Amino acid sequence: MTSDAIQVLQGLAGLRQLPPGAILSIGNFDGLHRGHRRLLHCAKRLKQTSNSPAIALVTFEPHPLTVLRPQHVPPRLTPPARKRELLAESGVDLLVELPPSHDVLDLTAEEFWHILRDQVRPAHLVEGTSFNFGKGRGGTIDRLREWATQSPVQLHVLQPVIVPLLDMLQVPASSSVARWLLEQGRVRDAAIVLGRPYELEGLIVSGAARGRELGAPTANFKVEGQLIPADGVYAGRCVVDGRTWPAAISIGTNPTFGDNPRTVEAHLVGFSGDLYGRTLRLQLIDWLREQRTFAGIEPLKAWIAQDIRQTLARQGDDPSEPIAPSRDVQICA
Repeated sequence: MTSDAIQVLQGLAGLRQLPPGAILSIGNFDGLHRGHRRLLHCAKRLKQTSNSPAIALVTFEPHPLTVLRPQHVPPRLTPPARKRELLAESGVDLLVELPPSHDVLDLTAEEFWHILRDQVRPAHLVEGTSFNFGKGRGGTIDRLREWATQSPVQLHVLQPVIVPLLDMLQVPASSSVARWLLEQGRVRDAAIVLGRPYELEGLIVSGAARGRELGAPTANFKVEGQLIPADGVYAGRCVVDGRTWPAAISIGTNPTFGDNPRTVEAHLVGFSGDLYGRTLRLQLIDWLREQRTFAGIEPLKAWIAQDIRQTLARQGDDPSEPIAPSRDVQICA
């Protein structure tokens, strides 16, 4: 099974199929943020300077908490297929997806290490300082460092990537930070952490068809299994058949029209055509305003026109660019 240039292997059997001497990294990799990109940058440099046959990543699919503590499963930032695409674009050759089954979850840290050392036999292992592995997260980075020094595996432990948000607060690039920012509607800050605008992926379905009455027909996105940012109106983009369209995006319950289910709608500025049944991605560039209840159709139409003007004005923005350079490049240690 492949996605672009990446080969996807399944389970512990797939892990054991990795070629000896690979450059290996283990983690969840949700969002493929700047911290993950530092790991991949290190792996690519190692591949360029060694005879390693491949860069291989190992991840759980789905998240282990779906079995261990279902009520605490974090919402996805990146759907599985999109994650594979991004990894392929980043130079990853092989992806091992481990299911959260008991034969995997019950492995102690030492048992898992023995599989890596004796059966997988990577030449290099690249991880961050917060890496944990094994049953009960019993394998710390310090234990891994101790075990690696007594083996042929070279361990490279990289420090977090620190980025400045728009308010100049310095934060580590992490999936949890990105989720928190998106839950506050701070999509520009989330883009700084991720290194690119946040994307929502959804199937286009029929809606209430109010958009035409308001002068701005919308595509209704059915988003499943992915974090939807805070209610509000956003400037964004949408690619249809290779062409990028400015998108005024509304997330919320359309309070002017009463008590409605929460929806994701996008007006693709200048687009005309039928999108029903297609799966598309929205890029969220910037927050425009909160959801409001208007006194009638005319005030709402005026605000929608303003939303569209602001959406067009923000199309040249690069929301992923930090105010000051982040420490993205680090020689593998």
